[in-house]
Amino acid sequence: MTEYGRGPGSEPWHPEDPLFGDVGWEGQQAQVGQQSSYGGQPQHYPEQPQQPQQYGDWGHGQQADYGQAQQQYQVYDAQGNPQYPDQQQWADQQQYADQSHQQYVDQQQQYQQGGWDGTATHAHVPYAADPVDPYGQQAAAYGEQQPDFYGTPDAYPPPEPPSRRRTEPEPEHTDWDPGPDQGEHAFFAGGGDDDDEADDEPGDRGRRGKGGKGKGKDKGGKERKRRNGCACLVVVMVFGGGLAGVGYFGWHFYQNRFGSAPDYAGDGTGSVSVTIPKGAFGSDIGQKLKEAGVVKSVDAFVVAQSQNPDGKKIQAGVFLLKKNMSAASAVKLMLDPTSQDNLIVAPGWRNAQVYAAIDKKLQVSDGTTKAVATKEYKSLGLPGWANDNKDIKDPLEGFLFPGTYGAAKGMKPETVLKQMVAQANDKYSAIDLAAKAKGLNLENPLQVITVASLVQAEGKTHEDFRKMAEVVYNRLKTTNDQTNRYLQFDSTFNYLKGQSKIHISESEINSNKDPYNTYTTKGLPPGPIDNPGDEALAAALNPTHDGWIYFVATDGENKTEFAKTYAEFQALKEKFNATSGN
Repeated sequence: MTEYGRGPGSEPWHPEDPLFGDVGWEGQQAQVGQQSSYGGQPQHYPEQPQQPQQYGDWGHGQQADYGQAQQQYQVYDAQGNPQYPDQQQWADQQQYADQSHQQYVDQQQQYQQGGWDGTATHAHVPYAADPVDPYGQQAAAYGEQQPDFYGTPDAYPPPEPPSRRRTEPEPEHTDWDPGPDQGEHAFFAGGGDDDDEADDEPGDRGRRGKGGKGKGKDKGGKERKRRNGCACLVVVMVFGGGLAGVGYFGWHFYQNRFGSAPDYAGDGTGSVSVTIPKGAFGSDIGQKLKEAGVVKSVDAFVVAQSQNPDGKKIQAGVFLLKKNMSAASAVKLMLDPTSQDNLIVAPGWRNAQVYAAIDKKLQVSDGTTKAVATKEYKSLGLPGWANDNKDIKDPLEGFLFPGTYGAAKGMKPETVLKQMVAQANDKYSAIDLAAKAKGLNLENPLQVITVASLVQAEGKTHEDFRKMAEVVYNRLKTTNDQTNRYLQFDSTFNYLKGQSKIHISESEINSNKDPYNTYTTKGLPPGPIDNPGDEALAAALNPTHDGWIYFVATDGENKTEFAKTYAEFQALKEKFNATSGN
Protein backbone atom coordinates (compact mmCIF):
# COMPACT_ATOMS: atom_id res chain seq x y z
CA MET A 1 0.00 0.00 0.00
CA THR A 2 1.53 3.37 -1.07
CA GLU A 3 1.21 6.65 0.81
CA TYR A 4 -1.61 7.34 -1.61
CA GLY A 5 -3.03 3.88 -1.09
CA ARG A 6 -6.63 3.18 -0.74
CA GLY A 7 -7.75 2.37 2.71
CA PRO A 8 -10.98 2.20 4.68
CA GLY A 9 -10.55 5.73 6.12
CA SER A 10 -12.42 8.91 5.36
CA GLU A 11 -10.17 9.81 2.36
CA PRO A 12 -9.08 6.61 0.62
CA TRP A 13 -7.13 8.55 -2.04
CA HIS A 14 -4.75 11.46 -1.79
CA PRO A 15 -6.01 14.58 -3.58
CA GLU A 16 -2.90 14.65 -5.80
CA ASP A 17 -3.49 11.12 -7.08
CA PRO A 18 -4.81 11.37 -10.64
CA LEU A 19 -7.25 8.57 -9.91
CA PHE A 20 -8.68 10.32 -6.81
CA GLY A 21 -12.43 9.82 -6.84
CA ASP A 22 -12.09 6.91 -9.28
CA VAL A 23 -12.63 9.22 -12.28
CA GLY A 24 -9.28 11.02 -12.55
CA TRP A 25 -8.76 14.72 -12.81
CA GLU A 26 -10.49 14.87 -16.21
CA GLY A 27 -13.63 13.13 -14.90
CA GLN A 28 -13.05 9.89 -16.86
CA GLN A 29 -11.01 6.71 -16.63
CA ALA A 30 -7.98 6.15 -18.77
CA GLN A 31 -8.94 3.57 -21.43
CA VAL A 32 -6.80 0.88 -22.91
CA GLY A 33 -4.91 2.14 -25.80
CA GLN A 34 -5.29 5.74 -24.76
CA GLN A 35 -2.73 7.94 -23.12
CA SER A 36 -3.23 8.29 -19.41
CA SER A 37 -3.33 11.54 -17.52
CA TYR A 38 0.35 11.19 -16.77
CA GLY A 39 1.37 10.88 -20.32
CA GLY A 40 1.47 7.12 -20.32
CA GLN A 41 4.36 7.11 -17.92
CA PRO A 42 4.30 5.27 -14.66
CA GLN A 43 3.90 7.52 -11.65
CA HIS A 44 6.38 6.82 -8.90
CA TYR A 45 5.72 7.96 -5.34
CA PRO A 46 8.19 8.76 -2.62
CA GLU A 47 9.32 5.99 -0.33
CA GLN A 48 7.71 3.37 -2.59
CA PRO A 49 9.55 0.95 -4.87
CA GLN A 50 8.94 1.44 -8.55
CA GLN A 51 6.49 -0.88 -10.24
CA PRO A 52 7.33 -2.47 -13.57
CA GLN A 53 3.80 -1.92 -14.91
CA GLN A 54 2.85 1.13 -16.88
CA TYR A 55 -0.51 2.65 -17.19
CA GLY A 56 -0.42 2.10 -20.87
CA ASP A 57 0.14 -1.63 -20.66
CA TRP A 58 -2.48 -3.31 -18.52
CA GLY A 59 -2.83 -6.47 -20.58
CA HIS A 60 -0.41 -8.64 -18.72
CA GLY A 61 -1.37 -10.58 -15.68
CA GLN A 62 -4.78 -11.13 -14.25
CA GLN A 63 -6.56 -7.95 -13.44
CA ALA A 64 -9.53 -7.85 -11.13
CA ASP A 65 -12.20 -5.19 -10.90
CA TYR A 66 -12.05 -2.81 -8.03
CA GLY A 67 -14.02 -4.65 -5.42
CA GLN A 68 -12.14 -5.43 -2.25
CA ALA A 69 -11.87 -2.61 0.23
CA GLN A 70 -13.17 -0.25 -2.52
CA GLN A 71 -16.36 1.70 -2.29
CA GLN A 72 -18.74 3.09 -4.88
CA TYR A 73 -18.30 6.62 -6.17
CA GLN A 74 -20.52 8.92 -8.28
CA VAL A 75 -19.27 9.36 -11.89
CA TYR A 76 -18.74 12.85 -13.26
CA ASP A 77 -17.92 14.14 -16.78
CA ALA A 78 -15.06 16.44 -17.75
CA GLN A 79 -17.05 19.53 -16.74
CA GLY A 80 -17.77 18.07 -13.34
CA ASN A 81 -21.44 17.21 -14.06
CA PRO A 82 -22.79 13.94 -12.68
CA GLN A 83 -23.38 11.11 -15.16
CA TYR A 84 -26.20 8.75 -14.45
CA PRO A 85 -26.29 5.17 -15.69
CA ASP A 86 -29.15 5.80 -18.10
CA GLN A 87 -27.04 8.40 -19.96
CA GLN A 88 -23.56 6.97 -19.72
CA GLN A 89 -22.38 4.15 -21.97
CA TRP A 90 -19.15 2.38 -21.97
CA ALA A 91 -17.97 2.56 -25.57
CA ASP A 92 -14.63 1.05 -25.41
CA GLN A 93 -13.91 -2.49 -24.59
CA GLN A 94 -11.05 -3.30 -22.28
CA GLN A 95 -9.23 -6.46 -22.95
CA TYR A 96 -6.83 -8.31 -20.75
CA ALA A 97 -4.35 -11.09 -21.58
CA ASP A 98 -4.19 -14.57 -19.97
CA GLN A 99 -7.73 -14.37 -18.53
CA SER A 100 -11.36 -13.88 -19.48
CA HIS A 101 -11.87 -10.26 -20.31
CA GLN A 102 -14.83 -8.42 -19.07
CA GLN A 103 -16.46 -6.34 -21.71
CA TYR A 104 -18.77 -3.49 -21.38
CA VAL A 105 -19.79 -2.59 -24.94
CA ASP A 106 -22.69 -0.20 -25.27
CA GLN A 107 -24.01 -1.64 -22.03
CA GLN A 108 -26.18 0.67 -19.97
CA GLN A 109 -26.84 0.42 -16.32
CA GLN A 110 -30.27 1.72 -15.67
CA TYR A 111 -31.89 2.47 -12.36
CA GLN A 112 -35.13 0.89 -11.56
CA GLN A 113 -38.00 2.97 -10.29
CA GLY A 114 -36.76 6.32 -11.55
CA GLY A 115 -33.03 5.64 -11.22
CA TRP A 116 -33.12 3.62 -7.97
CA ASP A 117 -33.41 -0.08 -7.53
CA GLY A 118 -35.84 0.25 -4.65
CA THR A 119 -33.26 -0.48 -2.00
CA ALA A 120 -32.11 3.13 -1.63
CA THR A 121 -28.63 2.23 -2.93
CA HIS A 122 -26.92 2.81 -6.25
CA ALA A 123 -26.14 -0.13 -8.44
CA HIS A 124 -22.54 -1.18 -8.30
CA VAL A 125 -20.37 -0.33 -11.27
CA PRO A 126 -17.18 -2.35 -11.68
CA TYR A 127 -13.94 -0.51 -12.36
CA ALA A 128 -10.71 -1.62 -13.95
CA ALA A 129 -7.85 -2.34 -11.65
CA ASP A 130 -5.02 0.11 -11.12
CA PRO A 131 -1.84 -1.42 -12.53
CA VAL A 132 0.18 -0.16 -9.56
CA ASP A 133 -2.44 -0.89 -6.92
CA PRO A 134 -1.32 -3.78 -4.73
CA TYR A 135 -4.92 -4.52 -3.98
CA GLY A 136 -5.80 -4.71 -7.63
CA GLN A 137 -4.91 -8.44 -7.89
CA GLN A 138 -7.92 -9.40 -5.84
CA ALA A 139 -10.65 -10.95 -7.91
CA ALA A 140 -13.70 -9.83 -6.00
CA ALA A 141 -15.76 -6.99 -7.47
CA TYR A 142 -18.37 -4.68 -6.07
CA GLY A 143 -21.53 -6.27 -4.87
CA GLU A 144 -20.23 -9.82 -4.67
CA GLN A 145 -18.67 -10.54 -1.29
CA GLN A 146 -17.38 -7.15 -0.13
CA PRO A 147 -19.37 -5.01 2.36
CA ASP A 148 -20.64 -1.62 1.35
CA PHE A 149 -18.86 0.84 3.67
CA TYR A 150 -20.95 3.73 2.42
CA GLY A 151 -24.19 1.99 3.24
CA THR A 152 -23.83 2.11 7.01
CA PRO A 153 -25.18 4.89 9.26
CA ASP A 154 -21.69 5.83 10.48
CA ALA A 155 -20.10 5.94 6.99
CA TYR A 156 -18.38 9.02 5.57
CA PRO A 157 -19.91 10.60 2.41
CA PRO A 158 -18.21 9.64 -0.86
CA PRO A 159 -15.47 12.01 -2.06
CA GLU A 160 -16.16 14.59 -4.71
CA PRO A 161 -13.91 15.82 -7.52
CA PRO A 162 -11.87 18.98 -6.83
CA SER A 163 -14.05 21.22 -8.96
CA ARG A 164 -17.11 20.48 -6.80
CA ARG A 165 -15.50 20.52 -3.42
CA ARG A 166 -16.70 23.07 -0.95
CA THR A 167 -14.95 24.42 2.08
CA GLU A 168 -16.32 22.90 5.23
CA PRO A 169 -18.09 25.70 7.14
CA GLU A 170 -16.67 26.59 10.49
CA PRO A 171 -18.94 26.35 13.53
CA GLU A 172 -21.04 29.43 14.09
CA HIS A 173 -19.65 31.57 16.90
CA THR A 174 -22.06 32.42 19.70
CA ASP A 175 -21.69 34.02 23.08
CA TRP A 176 -23.13 30.98 24.80
CA ASP A 177 -20.73 29.41 27.27
CA PRO A 178 -21.38 25.68 27.53
CA GLY A 179 -20.07 25.63 31.09
CA PRO A 180 -17.35 23.52 32.67
CA ASP A 181 -19.24 20.28 32.19
CA GLN A 182 -20.37 20.92 28.60
CA GLY A 183 -17.33 22.18 26.78
CA GLU A 184 -13.96 23.83 26.84
CA HIS A 185 -13.61 27.06 28.80
CA ALA A 186 -13.10 30.17 26.71
CA PHE A 187 -9.83 30.96 28.49
CA PHE A 188 -8.27 27.67 27.36
CA ALA A 189 -9.80 27.65 23.86
CA GLY A 190 -7.70 28.79 20.91
CA GLY A 191 -8.32 31.82 18.76
CA GLY A 192 -9.50 35.27 19.57
CA ASP A 193 -6.06 36.89 19.99
CA ASP A 194 -4.69 39.60 17.80
CA ASP A 195 -1.43 37.75 17.50
CA ASP A 196 -3.20 34.62 16.33
CA GLU A 197 -5.05 36.56 13.66
CA ALA A 198 -1.85 38.21 12.57
CA ASP A 199 -0.22 34.82 12.14
CA ASP A 200 -3.05 33.42 10.02
CA GLU A 201 -2.27 32.77 6.38
CA PRO A 202 -4.20 34.60 3.66
CA GLY A 203 -6.06 31.45 2.80
CA ASP A 204 -7.14 31.08 6.35
CA ARG A 205 -8.40 34.61 6.35
CA GLY A 206 -10.35 33.94 3.24
CA ARG A 207 -11.98 30.92 4.65
CA ARG A 208 -12.78 32.84 7.79
CA GLY A 209 -14.36 35.55 5.75
CA LYS A 210 -16.50 33.08 3.90
CA GLY A 211 -17.47 31.47 7.15
CA GLY A 212 -18.77 34.78 8.45
CA LYS A 213 -16.45 34.92 11.46
CA GLY A 214 -15.39 38.53 11.88
CA LYS A 215 -13.26 40.42 14.29
CA GLY A 216 -16.20 42.16 15.89
CA LYS A 217 -17.69 38.92 17.03
CA ASP A 218 -14.49 37.96 18.79
CA LYS A 219 -14.45 41.02 20.99
CA GLY A 220 -16.57 39.49 23.74
CA GLY A 221 -14.45 36.35 23.72
CA LYS A 222 -11.28 38.38 24.05
CA GLU A 223 -12.67 40.33 26.96
CA ARG A 224 -13.77 37.17 28.70
CA LYS A 225 -10.36 35.67 28.05
CA ARG A 226 -8.62 38.70 29.54
CA ARG A 227 -10.94 38.66 32.55
CA ASN A 228 -10.34 34.96 33.02
CA GLY A 229 -6.62 35.57 32.75
CA CYS A 230 -6.76 38.22 35.47
CA ALA A 231 -8.84 35.92 37.61
CA CYS A 232 -6.29 33.15 37.20
CA LEU A 233 -3.50 35.59 38.06
CA VAL A 234 -5.34 36.62 41.23
CA VAL A 235 -5.85 32.99 42.17
CA VAL A 236 -2.17 32.26 41.60
CA MET A 237 -1.18 35.27 43.69
CA VAL A 238 -3.53 34.26 46.50
CA PHE A 239 -2.29 30.71 46.53
CA GLY A 240 1.30 31.88 46.21
CA GLY A 241 0.87 34.32 49.09
CA GLY A 242 -0.79 31.63 51.15
CA LEU A 243 2.05 29.21 50.50
CA ALA A 244 4.59 31.90 51.35
CA GLY A 245 2.77 32.73 54.59
CA VAL A 246 2.53 29.09 55.55
CA GLY A 247 6.22 28.65 54.84
CA TYR A 248 7.16 31.74 56.83
CA PHE A 249 5.12 30.83 59.90
CA GLY A 250 6.13 27.22 59.54
CA TRP A 251 9.79 28.22 59.63
CA HIS A 252 9.22 30.36 62.70
CA PHE A 253 7.23 27.58 64.32
CA TYR A 254 10.12 25.21 63.71
CA GLN A 255 12.63 27.73 65.05
CA ASN A 256 10.53 28.38 68.14
CA ARG A 257 9.97 24.70 68.87
CA PHE A 258 13.13 23.04 67.67
CA GLY A 259 15.67 25.74 66.78
CA SER A 260 17.99 27.43 69.25
CA ALA A 261 17.02 30.96 70.32
CA PRO A 262 19.27 33.84 69.17
CA ASP A 263 21.86 34.63 71.83
CA TYR A 264 25.02 36.65 72.36
CA ALA A 265 28.31 35.09 73.35
CA GLY A 266 30.51 36.14 76.27
CA ASP A 267 30.11 38.28 79.38
CA GLY A 268 29.22 41.52 77.57
CA THR A 269 30.69 45.01 77.65
CA GLY A 270 29.85 48.40 79.09
CA SER A 271 27.29 49.00 81.82
CA VAL A 272 23.53 49.40 81.94
CA SER A 273 20.98 49.65 84.75
CA VAL A 274 17.82 47.55 84.41
CA THR A 275 14.80 47.81 86.71
CA ILE A 276 12.81 44.62 87.23
CA PRO A 277 9.30 45.27 88.63
CA LYS A 278 7.81 43.24 91.41
CA GLY A 279 5.97 40.13 90.31
CA ALA A 280 7.74 39.90 86.96
CA PHE A 281 7.96 36.45 85.38
CA GLY A 282 10.90 35.07 83.46
CA SER A 283 9.55 36.26 80.11
CA ASP A 284 8.93 39.74 81.57
CA ILE A 285 12.50 39.90 82.87
CA GLY A 286 13.79 38.71 79.50
CA GLN A 287 11.80 41.41 77.72
CA LYS A 288 13.26 44.11 79.98
CA LEU A 289 16.78 42.81 79.38
CA LYS A 290 16.24 42.66 75.62
CA GLU A 291 14.94 46.24 75.52
CA ALA A 292 18.04 47.37 77.44
CA GLY A 293 20.35 45.52 75.04
CA VAL A 294 21.55 43.04 77.65
CA VAL A 295 20.38 39.82 75.94
CA LYS A 296 19.62 39.12 72.30
CA SER A 297 16.26 37.38 72.74
CA VAL A 298 13.65 36.71 75.39
CA ASP A 299 13.64 32.98 74.66
CA ALA A 300 17.36 32.72 75.26
CA PHE A 301 16.97 34.25 78.73
CA VAL A 302 13.98 32.06 79.61
CA VAL A 303 15.93 28.95 78.64
CA ALA A 304 19.02 30.06 80.59
CA GLN A 305 16.93 30.87 83.68
CA SER A 306 15.25 27.46 83.59
CA GLN A 307 18.60 25.71 83.23
CA ASN A 308 20.07 27.51 86.25
CA PRO A 309 19.06 25.83 89.56
CA ASP A 310 18.73 29.24 91.26
CA GLY A 311 17.18 31.02 88.29
CA LYS A 312 13.81 31.41 90.00
CA LYS A 313 15.40 33.33 92.89
CA ILE A 314 15.82 36.53 90.89
CA GLN A 315 13.97 39.28 92.76
CA ALA A 316 12.58 42.63 91.77
CA GLY A 317 14.93 45.57 91.87
CA VAL A 318 17.60 47.40 89.94
CA PHE A 319 20.50 45.48 88.45
CA LEU A 320 23.77 46.79 87.10
CA LEU A 321 24.43 44.60 84.05
CA LYS A 322 26.40 44.73 80.81
CA LYS A 323 25.29 44.96 77.22
CA ASN A 324 25.47 42.09 74.72
CA MET A 325 25.71 39.43 77.39
CA SER A 326 24.94 35.78 76.85
CA ALA A 327 21.72 34.80 78.54
CA ALA A 328 23.52 32.42 80.88
CA SER A 329 25.92 35.18 81.96
CA ALA A 330 23.04 37.57 82.59
CA VAL A 331 21.26 35.08 84.84
CA LYS A 332 24.44 34.40 86.78
CA LEU A 333 25.16 38.10 87.32
CA MET A 334 21.61 38.88 88.43
CA LEU A 335 21.93 36.24 91.12
CA ASP A 336 25.06 37.98 92.42
CA PRO A 337 24.17 40.49 95.21
CA THR A 338 26.89 42.85 93.98
CA SER A 339 24.93 43.43 90.78
CA GLN A 340 21.81 44.58 92.59
CA ASP A 341 21.66 48.33 92.78
CA ASN A 342 18.43 48.76 94.76
CA LEU A 343 17.19 51.26 97.30
CA ILE A 344 15.39 49.72 100.26
CA VAL A 345 12.96 51.94 102.16
CA ALA A 346 12.30 50.48 105.62
CA PRO A 347 8.93 50.84 107.39
CA GLY A 348 8.88 53.93 109.67
CA TRP A 349 11.45 55.90 107.66
CA ARG A 350 10.73 59.61 107.55
CA ASN A 351 10.96 61.33 104.19
CA ALA A 352 14.18 63.06 105.27
CA GLN A 353 15.85 59.63 105.49
CA VAL A 354 14.46 58.56 102.14
CA TYR A 355 15.72 61.73 100.41
CA ALA A 356 19.20 61.25 101.79
CA ALA A 357 19.27 57.61 100.68
CA ILE A 358 18.21 58.55 97.15
CA ASP A 359 20.93 61.22 96.91
CA LYS A 360 23.51 58.68 97.92
CA LYS A 361 22.28 56.01 95.51
CA LEU A 362 22.09 58.37 92.57
CA GLN A 363 25.42 59.90 93.52
CA VAL A 364 24.08 63.43 93.52
CA SER A 365 24.75 66.25 95.97
CA ASP A 366 23.00 66.25 99.36
CA GLY A 367 19.60 67.95 99.36
CA THR A 368 19.00 67.37 95.63
CA THR A 369 16.10 64.96 96.09
CA LYS A 370 14.52 67.05 98.86
CA ALA A 371 14.59 70.13 96.64
CA VAL A 372 12.92 68.17 93.81
CA ALA A 373 10.26 66.83 96.20
CA THR A 374 9.47 70.28 97.55
CA LYS A 375 9.21 71.78 94.08
CA GLU A 376 7.67 68.94 92.06
CA TYR A 377 5.45 67.14 94.59
CA LYS A 378 2.26 68.01 92.67
CA SER A 379 3.50 66.14 89.58
CA LEU A 380 4.62 62.97 91.34
CA GLY A 381 1.23 61.28 91.44
CA LEU A 382 -0.26 62.10 94.85
CA PRO A 383 -3.98 61.31 95.28
CA GLY A 384 -6.44 64.18 95.44
CA TRP A 385 -7.13 63.76 99.16
CA ALA A 386 -3.44 64.18 100.09
CA ASN A 387 -2.01 67.45 101.39
CA ASP A 388 -5.37 68.68 102.67
CA ASN A 389 -3.89 70.67 105.53
CA LYS A 390 -1.94 73.89 105.24
CA ASP A 391 0.21 72.92 108.24
CA ILE A 392 1.59 69.76 106.63
CA LYS A 393 5.34 70.02 106.62
CA ASP A 394 5.97 67.54 103.74
CA PRO A 395 3.15 66.59 101.34
CA LEU A 396 5.01 63.37 100.41
CA GLU A 397 5.22 62.15 104.01
CA GLY A 398 3.43 58.83 104.28
CA PHE A 399 3.47 58.32 100.48
CA LEU A 400 7.01 57.02 99.98
CA PHE A 401 5.83 53.52 100.69
CA PRO A 402 8.37 51.10 102.21
CA GLY A 403 9.80 48.61 99.74
CA THR A 404 12.61 47.95 97.26
CA TYR A 405 13.10 50.35 94.39
CA GLY A 406 15.46 50.75 91.51
CA ALA A 407 17.88 53.59 91.99
CA ALA A 408 21.23 53.86 90.26
CA LYS A 409 23.64 56.46 89.04
CA GLY A 410 22.26 58.33 86.08
CA MET A 411 18.63 58.15 87.17
CA LYS A 412 16.66 61.26 88.07
CA PRO A 413 15.34 61.76 91.63
CA GLU A 414 11.79 62.34 90.41
CA THR A 415 11.87 58.95 88.68
CA VAL A 416 12.59 57.20 91.95
CA LEU A 417 10.03 59.24 93.86
CA LYS A 418 7.33 58.42 91.32
CA GLN A 419 7.95 54.72 91.84
CA MET A 420 7.40 55.08 95.59
CA VAL A 421 4.26 57.20 95.29
CA ALA A 422 2.82 54.79 92.76
CA GLN A 423 3.42 51.91 95.15
CA ALA A 424 1.66 53.82 97.96
CA ASN A 425 -1.33 54.57 95.73
CA ASP A 426 -1.66 50.90 94.85
CA LYS A 427 -1.64 49.92 98.53
CA TYR A 428 -4.06 52.59 99.70
CA SER A 429 -6.45 52.06 96.78
CA ALA A 430 -6.68 48.37 97.60
CA ILE A 431 -7.65 49.17 101.19
CA ASP A 432 -10.35 51.74 100.35
CA LEU A 433 -9.21 54.24 102.96
CA ALA A 434 -12.19 56.52 102.50
CA ALA A 435 -14.60 53.86 103.71
CA LYS A 436 -12.25 52.78 106.50
CA ALA A 437 -11.86 56.32 107.74
CA LYS A 438 -15.59 56.72 108.14
CA GLY A 439 -15.85 53.48 110.10
CA LEU A 440 -13.08 54.62 112.46
CA ASN A 441 -14.62 58.05 113.11
CA LEU A 442 -11.82 59.78 111.21
CA GLU A 443 -12.27 62.77 108.96
CA ASN A 444 -10.47 61.60 105.82
CA PRO A 445 -8.17 58.89 104.41
CA LEU A 446 -5.09 60.94 105.26
CA GLN A 447 -5.90 60.63 108.97
CA VAL A 448 -5.85 56.82 108.63
CA ILE A 449 -2.28 57.05 107.32
CA THR A 450 -1.43 59.46 110.13
CA VAL A 451 -2.67 56.98 112.77
CA ALA A 452 -0.67 54.22 111.08
CA SER A 453 2.44 56.43 111.14
CA LEU A 454 2.00 56.98 114.91
CA VAL A 455 1.56 53.22 115.47
CA GLN A 456 4.69 52.59 113.40
CA ALA A 457 6.71 55.16 115.36
CA GLU A 458 5.62 54.16 118.88
CA GLY A 459 5.19 50.41 118.53
CA LYS A 460 8.12 48.09 118.97
CA THR A 461 6.74 44.70 118.01
CA HIS A 462 3.89 43.28 116.01
CA GLU A 463 1.94 42.61 119.21
CA ASP A 464 2.32 46.25 120.20
CA PHE A 465 0.82 47.65 116.99
CA ARG A 466 -2.85 46.84 117.60
CA LYS A 467 -2.69 47.99 121.28
CA MET A 468 -0.99 51.17 120.18
CA ALA A 469 -3.74 51.80 117.64
CA GLU A 470 -6.36 51.39 120.39
CA VAL A 471 -4.50 53.91 122.56
CA VAL A 472 -4.67 56.46 119.72
CA TYR A 473 -8.37 56.00 119.11
CA ASN A 474 -9.21 56.04 122.86
CA ARG A 475 -7.33 59.32 123.38
CA LEU A 476 -9.10 60.88 120.41
CA LYS A 477 -12.50 60.21 121.89
CA THR A 478 -14.45 63.15 123.18
CA THR A 479 -15.20 61.14 126.32
CA ASN A 480 -11.54 60.89 127.16
CA ASP A 481 -11.12 62.44 130.60
CA GLN A 482 -7.67 61.01 131.21
CA THR A 483 -5.70 63.04 128.66
CA ASN A 484 -8.54 65.26 127.43
CA ARG A 485 -7.90 64.29 123.77
CA TYR A 486 -4.17 65.08 123.91
CA LEU A 487 -2.13 62.29 122.39
CA GLN A 488 1.09 63.32 124.20
CA PHE A 489 3.38 61.28 121.84
CA ASP A 490 7.09 62.03 122.01
CA SER A 491 7.38 60.85 118.38
CA THR A 492 5.43 63.83 117.07
CA PHE A 493 7.68 66.29 118.92
CA ASN A 494 10.77 64.48 117.62
CA TYR A 495 9.37 64.67 114.08
CA LEU A 496 8.99 68.41 114.10
CA LYS A 497 12.43 68.69 115.62
CA GLY A 498 13.93 66.25 113.15
CA GLN A 499 15.34 64.15 115.96
CA SER A 500 14.79 60.83 117.77
CA LYS A 501 15.21 61.35 121.50
CA ILE A 502 13.87 59.41 124.42
CA HIS A 503 14.75 61.81 127.18
CA ILE A 504 12.85 65.03 126.54
CA SER A 505 12.22 67.49 129.37
CA GLU A 506 8.67 68.48 130.11
CA SER A 507 9.57 72.11 129.96
CA GLU A 508 10.86 71.77 126.43
CA ILE A 509 7.83 69.91 125.21
CA ASN A 510 5.27 72.09 126.94
CA SER A 511 6.83 75.26 125.65
CA ASN A 512 6.56 74.29 121.96
CA LYS A 513 3.24 75.18 120.37
CA ASP A 514 3.81 73.64 116.92
CA PRO A 515 0.75 71.81 115.45
CA TYR A 516 2.84 68.63 115.33
CA ASN A 517 3.47 68.84 119.10
CA THR A 518 0.70 66.61 120.47
CA TYR A 519 1.51 67.71 124.04
CA THR A 520 0.22 71.16 123.31
CA THR A 521 -2.23 70.42 120.41
CA LYS A 522 -5.29 68.22 120.72
CA GLY A 523 -6.06 65.48 118.20
CA LEU A 524 -3.92 64.17 115.43
CA PRO A 525 -0.98 66.04 113.90
CA PRO A 526 -1.65 67.70 110.49
CA GLY A 527 -0.21 64.76 108.61
CA PRO A 528 1.78 61.53 108.85
CA ILE A 529 5.11 61.62 110.68
CA ASP A 530 6.71 58.73 108.75
CA ASN A 531 5.99 56.09 106.12
CA PRO A 532 4.12 53.25 107.78
CA GLY A 533 4.47 49.67 106.60
CA ASP A 534 1.88 47.00 105.98
CA GLU A 535 1.70 45.81 109.59
CA ALA A 536 1.20 49.25 111.09
CA LEU A 537 -1.41 50.05 108.47
CA ALA A 538 -3.29 46.83 109.21
CA ALA A 539 -3.17 47.54 112.97
CA ALA A 540 -4.59 51.02 112.41
CA LEU A 541 -7.51 49.47 110.58
CA ASN A 542 -8.08 46.75 113.18
CA PRO A 543 -7.21 47.92 116.71
CA THR A 544 -7.83 46.03 119.93
CA HIS A 545 -10.75 46.83 122.18
CA ASP A 546 -9.27 46.12 125.60
CA GLY A 547 -9.43 49.64 127.06
CA TRP A 548 -5.74 50.54 126.71
CA ILE A 549 -5.09 54.27 127.07
CA TYR A 550 -1.50 54.52 128.43
CA PHE A 551 1.84 52.99 127.38
CA VAL A 552 5.49 53.34 128.41
CA ALA A 553 8.67 51.96 126.85
CA THR A 554 9.98 50.66 130.13
CA ASP A 555 13.42 49.64 128.78
CA GLY A 556 13.68 52.75 126.66
CA GLU A 557 14.12 50.78 123.43
CA ASN A 558 12.25 47.58 122.64
CA LYS A 559 9.83 46.85 125.46
CA THR A 560 6.51 48.69 125.61
CA GLU A 561 3.99 48.16 128.41
CA PHE A 562 0.34 49.33 128.42
CA ALA A 563 -2.02 50.56 131.17
CA LYS A 564 -5.73 51.30 131.44
CA THR A 565 -5.65 53.77 134.37
CA TYR A 566 -3.56 56.72 135.34
CA ALA A 567 -2.28 54.90 138.47
CA GLU A 568 -1.02 52.05 136.37
CA PHE A 569 0.64 54.56 134.08
CA GLN A 570 2.52 56.19 137.00
CA ALA A 571 3.83 52.79 138.05
CA LEU A 572 5.14 52.12 134.53
CA LYS A 573 6.70 55.59 134.45
CA GLU A 574 8.68 54.96 137.65
CA LYS A 575 9.86 51.69 136.23
CA PHE A 576 11.15 53.51 133.17
CA ASN A 577 12.97 56.12 135.27
CA ALA A 578 14.63 53.41 137.29
CA THR A 579 15.78 51.56 134.18
CA SER A 580 17.04 54.60 132.28
CA GLY A 581 18.55 56.47 135.23
CA ASN A 582 16.36 59.47 134.49
